[in-house]
Amino acid sequence: MRLILASASPRRRQLLDALQLEFEIRPSEVDEVRLPEEPAPAYVERVARAKAAAVAAPGLVVVAADTTVVHEGKIMGKPGHPEEARAMLRRLQGDVHEVFTGVAVAVWEEAATVRSLVDVSEVVFLPMTDEEIAAYVETGEPMDKAGAYAMQGLGGIYVERVSGSPFTVIGLPIHLLPRLMAASGASLTSFRAAGGG
Repeated sequence: MRLILASASPRRRQLLDALQLEFEIRPSEVDEVRLPEEPAPAYVERVARAKAAAVAAPGLVVVAADTTVVHEGKIMGKPGHPEEARAMLRRLQGDVHEVFTGVAVAVWEEAATVRSLVDVSEVVFLPMTDEEIAAYVETGEPMDKAGAYAMQGLGGIYVERVSGSPFTVIGLPIHLLPRLMAASGASLTSFRAAGGG
């Protein structure tokens, strides 16, 4: 069995690297558009499941995830342009928001069998001036991140505190992987790299 990360996200790759796992990267090409009125937990779980199923094949254990930010009931995905990123950050600054991440594990049992869970963390942002927001957006970091920030990057200096798993905010709640792997008949430690840990 081979472990596959169905994502091009460097953040998710780094988290699996930190667990000293041997895995391959096979990004999935699925439609990530939210359905009308779809709640955030259902949205990220559906997309994570679709990503995992799209890559599933015999002999593979596929891990996929999807993340979104919710502020005052409004779902905030990746900004489409710098002004949208600035608008998102103006909303988030000095306030509390939630980050939902769905994670899915797919194995092949005559067809793709997908198991999934959703986790949520609460993030408190420090106040930001318009100048700080503009300077941060100019770095380019916000442009491919849900909610227009990366906690593990430059945006981390504006995160006052997190209630819940920080890995959920980063984009892969690794604490859910052992349970999903076990339910799928696999073991996370079986993919440990030689000489690791």
